Amino acid sequence: MSSDLFDDDAVADVLELAKANRVAVASVGRAKLEARARSEAPQGIIAFALPVPEAEFEDLIAGRRGRPPFLVAIDGVTDPGNLGAILRNCDGAGVDGVLLPRHRAVHVTPTVAKASAGAVEYVPIALVGGLPGTLALLKDAGIWVVGLDDAAECSLFEIGDLATAGICLVLGAEGAGLSRLVRERCDLIVSIPMLGRISSLNVSAAAALATYEIARQRA
Repeated sequence: MSSDLFDDDAVADVLELAKANRVAVASVGRAKLEARARSEAPQGIIAFALPVPEAEFEDLIAGRRGRPPFLVAIDGVTDPGNLGAILRNCDGAGVDGVLLPRHRAVHVTPTVAKASAGAVEYVPIALVGGLPGTLALLKDAGIWVVGLDDAAECSLFEIGDLATAGICLVLGAEGAGLSRLVRERCDLIVSIPMLGRISSLNVSAAAALATYEIARQRA
C-alpha cells in the first residue's frame, strides 16, 4: 500500500479485510508501488496473489448444473481492457467459460484483471491451441457455434432455439473481426442491428449485448 494512503479513511475497509484474513500489509513509497503495479492507473494498493488457474476444456464443454454449456470464444482480441470488460460481461450473463487462444491474443494481465473488476477470479478460462480446431471439437460435442460479425445478414435476435441449446458465441478481433478459418467453422454468423449512422460496436459492448440476449432466452 502506498504510504500516503496508510492513514486514509477510504482504505480502512481494505485494512480490516487484510487483518481478518491474516494478510500482511506493507507501506511503501508511491513511486515503488507504481513501478510494481504494471497498470496504467494504479490507485495506491496492490495485492499479490497466485496465478489464476487454467480451466480444462473438457470440463467446460460438459456444462454445469445439468444444463447445456454456454461458452464464449475469443478470436484474436489483443486489447487488455477489452478482454477484461468481456470477462466482466461474461460473469454477469452467467457464461460457463471462455475459450482463449494461446497465441495471437491477450491473456490475463494486471490490466485485464483490473478491467474485469475481479471477474477473472470467477469466469473459467481455458487456453486452447488453435481456435478453428477447437470450434470443430465443440461442434462434434453437439455445441452450436455462433459467430458475431457486423456484416452478417442474420440478426442476433433471430437465433431462436440455438440460445437454449449448448452454444458458443465467437467474438472477433477489434477492427478485423472474425478470421477466415474461424468464420468457416461457425454454424451461424449473426450481427447486432445498428439503427444509427455507426456501423458497429466495440467488441466488449457487443459482447455485453450478445451474452445478455442469449442469457435472456436461456432464462
